[in-house]
Amino acid sequence: MKTNYKLQGTPNSPVLIFSNSLGSEMMMWDELVPHLLPYFRVLQYDTRGHGGSHVESSSAESYTIGLLGQDVIDLMDSLGIETACYCGLSMGGLIGQWLGIHYPNRFKKIVLSNTGAKIGNDERWNSRIETITQQGMQAIVDDTMERWFTELFREQNPQRVAETKAMFLRSHVAGYAACCGAIRDADFRETLTQLSVETLVITGDEDPVTNVEQAEFLAKRIPHATLKVLHARHLASTELPQEYAQILIDFLVGDTAFEKGMHVRRSVLGEAHVDKANANINPFNADFQSFITNYAWGEIWTRPDLSKHNRSLITLAMLIALNRKAEFKMHVRAAFNNGVTVAEIKEIIMHSSLYCGLPAANEAFHTAQEVINELNITT
Repeated sequence: MKTNYKLQGTPNSPVLIFSNSLGSEMMMWDELVPHLLPYFRVLQYDTRGHGGSHVESSSAESYTIGLLGQDVIDLMDSLGIETACYCGLSMGGLIGQWLGIHYPNRFKKIVLSNTGAKIGNDERWNSRIETITQQGMQAIVDDTMERWFTELFREQNPQRVAETKAMFLRSHVAGYAACCGAIRDADFRETLTQLSVETLVITGDEDPVTNVEQAEFLAKRIPHATLKVLHARHLASTELPQEYAQILIDFLVGDTAFEKGMHVRRSVLGEAHVDKANANINPFNADFQSFITNYAWGEIWTRPDLSKHNRSLITLAMLIALNRKAEFKMHVRAAFNNGVTVAEIKEIIMHSSLYCGLPAANEAFHTAQEVINELNITT
């Protein structure tokens, strides 16, 4: 099966995979993505039978959570992603449990959101399959919106609810029904102790689908798990996108400015450069190195409203104006880590010749060429 996906972010950043709830498409995570791109390459995908990953009904009768989990591994392999962090909500959380048990070496950390080790019973899922097969998605959409969002959210965010409702109504009946069967048959209650990956469990205090008790069960049975309860219903990530994104960052990266700064610093400048800088820390420069990590990288480079790609372009332009050769050379290397091309660097320098002067631009061309030659990049 060809999986529909979207991969955003700079090439040197670690990958974070988002997996959707039943009846959702990868767009359900869009509000979170800008907050996470300073730290990760974000991989969103449509689960088999949903959105652009729709398959014909003739092959949609034998879905299992294992099959849906293998789709994730196959997608990672096709994109050359050896390891990643993972966040799955509801059905995506079941997939995350399967992945953590069967492929622990492929995942650094796992987030299981608004899910359970066993969700519902055969009667519930068989009834839902029968209803949508006979009457279509319209028959359950209003009830679904009530389960997904608190009453206050529905009242205050009618446009967002309408968008989510339209997404749900786009669901392919056969694919949705096949995923219902996969959820019905999934049961990890006896195997959670095999999930060795560090895990965060998230749920909503008003979630009627996968409640706090089910989340507590996951957190107690998974060896390295913690629990976070939000004031939300089933689609906690949509109700509280900024708070949810911050919880992910705190868990996946660290909850201090220093930890966040070091994460971004390594992804931008490279492991070797940061390791060398850390090796040279001494009583004289330690405070300065801490200042750089906390404020430059932890406070400024993590802001969501400029991409790391654009921050690299701006930084290069300012360093040309200041004629800081060593810093400029370091940030040319960093720019390639952030996805900046040789052509873009050339245009920055050409543009700077008008506003910074020909000598500054000439020096920048020579310095950039040194890095290009060292990295053996084709121009």
